[in-house]
Amino acid sequence: MQHETFMRLALQQAQQALTCKEFPVGAVIVAGNEPVAFGRRANSRSETANELDHAEIVALRDLLARRPDIARDTLTVYSTMEPCLMCYSTMLLNGIRTFVYGYEDAMGGGTGLQLAHLTPLYQAMETEVHILPHVLRQESLDLFKTFFSSPENNYWQNSQLADYTLAQP
Repeated sequence: MQHETFMRLALQQAQQALTCKEFPVGAVIVAGNEPVAFGRRANSRSETANELDHAEIVALRDLLARRPDIARDTLTVYSTMEPCLMCYSTMLLNGIRTFVYGYEDAMGGGTGLQLAHLTPLYQAMETEVHILPHVLRQESLDLFKTFFSSPENNYWQNSQLADYTLAQP
């Protein structure tokens, strides 16, 4: 299945992040059948922590640097975790309307945002957005379980997301 093929690329990015002891979110942006940008979470460790270097934002920066001319409404973002509110709204504002993710973000996921209840800028996007959750969910979940099970990883430890993740079968 095509969605699984691209999600496996996102999983590779997430595995690279985990290997670097970063939060294991990976993202791939796809145009048609071609991956055109990649990103993985960076700077989630306490000594360099920031909330800007999310995988989807890194992938979007990669896209804008390499393919600024691409029609963004034709793109699909594949992410190992449901995009947070920041990433989701940033992608929407940049014209991306299709999102595929592996694991739900029980603490900060943004795809459930009721666009119709927001300002006119977002209301106009409501009918165009396509979301496909839980593609290769178990593979994504396994990376997050590994992350939260390690005492070396301090990002969101003892949070609602960590508790939810570690309670999953």
